[in-house]
Amino acid sequence: MTRCGTTRRGFVAAGSAILAGCSAESPRAKRAAGPAPLISVLRQADYTQDIYDLVRRSLDLHKLDVRGKRVVLKPNLVEYEAGSVINTNPLVVHAALEGFRARGAASVTIAEGPGHRRGTLDLADAAGYFKIIPDFENVFTDLNLDEVSRVELVNPVSRHKSLYLPHTVLGCDLLVSLPKMKTHHWAVATLSMKNFFGIVPGSVYGWPKNVLHWAGIHESIADIARHVPPTFALVDGVVGMEGNGPIQGTPKNAGVLVAGRDLAAVDATCCRLMQIDPLQVTYLTLSRDAGQLTESATQQIGEQPGNLNIGPFELLPQFQQTRRGV
Repeated sequence: MTRCGTTRRGFVAAGSAILAGCSAESPRAKRAAGPAPLISVLRQADYTQDIYDLVRRSLDLHKLDVRGKRVVLKPNLVEYEAGSVINTNPLVVHAALEGFRARGAASVTIAEGPGHRRGTLDLADAAGYFKIIPDFENVFTDLNLDEVSRVELVNPVSRHKSLYLPHTVLGCDLLVSLPKMKTHHWAVATLSMKNFFGIVPGSVYGWPKNVLHWAGIHESIADIARHVPPTFALVDGVVGMEGNGPIQGTPKNAGVLVAGRDLAAVDATCCRLMQIDPLQVTYLTLSRDAGQLTESATQQIGEQPGNLNIGPFELLPQFQQTRRGV
């Protein structure tokens, strides 16, 4: 497994630099004045080799300049059951790996810290990552076992005052969230922001990472997303999960890849595709003002939601009030 060579002092400095970009006036990370965030929604019906071209097209649309930079890909690798759609499909992860390499990144690695399974490599193998991604073990870091540094939180909305974060994350130039589009039995939906629960190390916070839930699940999602390096999201919505997600739900053919630099805007777009009202998802309203979560506040390119005929993602009874339009 890869390890970063930067010193601990360097990571503390990196953490301070990250925090310097956080607002000291409001728990919400307000967007600076300028163009609305660009969100792409591209159609992809199934997991075929076409995904490689589609991922490269997504990166081209967003004009990502990663030349000479260190890129870390964070998939959603949670649990394994034969025939399930719990995890980010390995084809999407490999396509992102190849796509960022083609754009001149100095390094592209994959990193995850599952909250359920301690045997991360066994989980990755069962989920097909070793089969699809050549030399997987040498480009992968288990964040549950990575070296960590403590990062003090600026204006936290959770009960956390600080978080121990892994050096692989703190030392990268771009952290790419590669979640699966799923409903969630506590958070309504799990997308690019919730996916960052997997960067908080089990070696510190245990298995499962209940400390994050006790501190407020929505609040912890918002705090973690505000205190990481620059981000990009590529959401695997080819086949998502509805109902009792993120593990026990059922497959939902959505047929899309959703991408963008602004994670909250990406997740709000995904919610609209799932026919969930973003304003009813607490971690989104903790992260952005309501006006910044509307469709008109983004530049959406590619497919328009009304043309996709996805249909609503099934929700648990306690979340029926979050249905868009209700």
